[in-house]
Amino acid sequence: MIEKETAFYSEGSRLKATIYYPDNLSDGGGRPALVINSGYQGFNEFYPKLFAERMTERGFVCLGFDYRGMADSEGEKGRVLIEEQAQDVRNAVTFIRSQNDVDPRRVGLIGWGMGAANVVLAAEKAGDVAGVAALNGFYDGERWLKSIHTYDEFVKIVGEVAEDRVNRVVKGESRLADTFAHYPLDPATGDYVEKELSQVYGFGHPTRLQFTESVLDLKVENVVANLAPTPLFIAHGEQNSLHPFDEARSLYASAVSPKTLYTIHGRHNDFMYGDHPEFLLLCDRLQEFFDEAFDISAAPARAVSA
Repeated sequence: MIEKETAFYSEGSRLKATIYYPDNLSDGGGRPALVINSGYQGFNEFYPKLFAERMTERGFVCLGFDYRGMADSEGEKGRVLIEEQAQDVRNAVTFIRSQNDVDPRRVGLIGWGMGAANVVLAAEKAGDVAGVAALNGFYDGERWLKSIHTYDEFVKIVGEVAEDRVNRVVKGESRLADTFAHYPLDPATGDYVEKELSQVYGFGHPTRLQFTESVLDLKVENVVANLAPTPLFIAHGEQNSLHPFDEARSLYASAVSPKTLYTIHGRHNDFMYGDHPEFLLLCDRLQEFFDEAFDISAAPARAVSA
């Protein structure tokens, strides 16, 4: 894999990025490309690079980047809003489509975890994406938060968010909280994060409580039908206790695009290693999905008979 460090601008913030090229890159025309997006703690060094290592082997140019405010990307540290991350994804699509060695008709999106919601939102707005893959995500923020908290915990969270909204309006500030204050990790995910992700540069910065309001407002299922006719690939761990499998089922039921629901035999990220058989199978399915989606997008339009 060949790596090219670069950057692009998202609503005034300069975002650090890497373009990943196949080792056998040639000058033989525009390549298909994938913009790969991480989840809540949105760093390129997380899953974008991991997926890029396998998807470049399959012939795709890949772009990974740090969301605004993360690592060395510009933007306010601790400010994490889903709507702003979706803007970053959309701007990343514009950037990769502008590259001379990329076929702008064959650009797809992959989103992991919270990034799964981001890519659906970005593609629904952009209208220039050939295929969308949403992996291990959640798609109704209020429903998801209720699923991982007790009733009393949820009521307390809603109260804290309401108080924080008043402080933002009256005092101009949103309180910083522990990274996972309202986003508690299940034991398996927590072990993985501690072992694999906690040492990544920039990880674990406190997050403003406005983030939780952004989650509560998230209703991807209200807009996913607008993706049509863009193909949608939904993959989810059958034992995922951080983001329950019902999130994937519900998104699939709401979508009207050509759609696929693929079951991963695992939890949230216990299989997220470059040589893990389940991860390799997922990459195979992603290749098949995007190859088919890109064939459709690159096909010349048929003439309409009078």
